[in-house]
Amino acid sequence: MKNLKQLKQQYSDAGISQDGVCKDPVEQFRLWLDQAVDSGLAEAHGFCLATVSEESKPSLRTVLMKSCDHDGLVFYTNHDSRKGRQLAENNQVSALFPWYELHRQINIEGTVTRVSDQLSIEYFKSRPRDSQISAWASRQSETIASRRALEQQQWQIEQKFSGQEIPLPTFWGGYRIKPDRFEFWQGRAHRLHDRILYIKKDSARQDNRHKDDQWEIVRLSP
Repeated sequence: MKNLKQLKQQYSDAGISQDGVCKDPVEQFRLWLDQAVDSGLAEAHGFCLATVSEESKPSLRTVLMKSCDHDGLVFYTNHDSRKGRQLAENNQVSALFPWYELHRQINIEGTVTRVSDQLSIEYFKSRPRDSQISAWASRQSETIASRRALEQQQWQIEQKFSGQEIPLPTFWGGYRIKPDRFEFWQGRAHRLHDRILYIKKDSARQDNRHKDDQWEIVRLSP
């Protein structure tokens, strides 16, 4: 094993400030996401999703965000998977976008709800046919006998829907994360990193104030 203590890197990136970021965290998120995509990062829309079970046991995995607007961040998965079961038990989640090459991270916390069946159907139809078949074939998170058994199940599904449109599985669909906290982290020299936090104002949950007035922006110590 390599000596991890020797793996050190000094950051020389430009910083971020409370006055220099967008007033709306969704717009700031979109700005950084566009920059991550333009920089050539592989799957910049991938994020680590943390969930907690009914017994307060945490679980973490990587998923892909498929849309983002002021209603929240949307991803799709199997409802019967481990994450799907935990989301049903506890709708509090955390999402981390780790853009290491840019020395940036975005951490988002909030609550999750399922998207409408119509939205799930529309997205499912947009997927490649092979991906649609895989969604049917995989009983995500369940124990399987072998890789061969999985491929056999895939073949059976392919034969079942041969020559016809593949419907949305009843056990598969989308989730929307409604954020109440955004933290933007920018690496800086000498480990004095920038951390800009957006906190949802409680009163903003009950009124119709402008989106720019719904968030308090503060700086955190690194």
